[in-house]
Amino acid sequence: MSTRLSRSLLSLLLGAACGIGGVAPSPAAAQTAPGAQEIAAYTGLHAAAHTGDVKRIATLAAAGASLDARDSNGRTPVHVAAFARQREAIRALVKAGANINLLDKDRYDAVTIASVADDEETLRTLLALGASAKQVTSRYDGTALIAAAHLGHDGVVRQLIAAGAPLDHVNNLHWTAAIEAVVLGDGGPRHQNTLQALITAGANLQLADRHGQTPLQLARSRGYGEMVSMLEKAGAR
Repeated sequence: MSTRLSRSLLSLLLGAACGIGGVAPSPAAAQTAPGAQEIAAYTGLHAAAHTGDVKRIATLAAAGASLDARDSNGRTPVHVAAFARQREAIRALVKAGANINLLDKDRYDAVTIASVADDEETLRTLLALGASAKQVTSRYDGTALIAAAHLGHDGVVRQLIAAGAPLDHVNNLHWTAAIEAVVLGDGGPRHQNTLQALITAGANLQLADRHGQTPLQLARSRGYGEMVSMLEKAGAR
């Protein structure tokens, strides 16, 4: 069996052990973006947010439309605009008084939506407008930083760290961002860069998963040599 195949099998077994359908938990899969039928049925601010119609947003807001109205999945216009990468719509909604930090039915905020999408520009917009990088989100009681570390979105990770995201938050799988960068990553350049950003920021590298495995031990078990070197250099055990 090849090393790559062995690692793939390990990921599948790990996911099964976590009771998540035979695969490791994916923040992208856990999110529910508006579908085509929902989008076609949108009216008012949800429709304007999806299309980026800033003038319509201003008109509706001035007429007293509910800026934080929810669709069937609990998405506000800000969530819809984040999924659609409509940054000007986000700015218009926040200017009108929309709450930028609300969670949808799946317990995702706009920051995590942009982070999972690897959408650095939308994330930059949200953070500049006062969105929090510190919220606990998702069914995994995680954070945007943990989700981004899982996916190896290194630029997003650096933004979130700069915005004060909690480095050592432990989700309900008992994983930190540093652990997820290893255990759910592929050991490649983007996950390496993600781990290095966390190390540089001062993440606690001694925190272990529920089986007592630290990031260093997990990296060794997966044969991720570059990650092992980084962690050893940082004093991880």
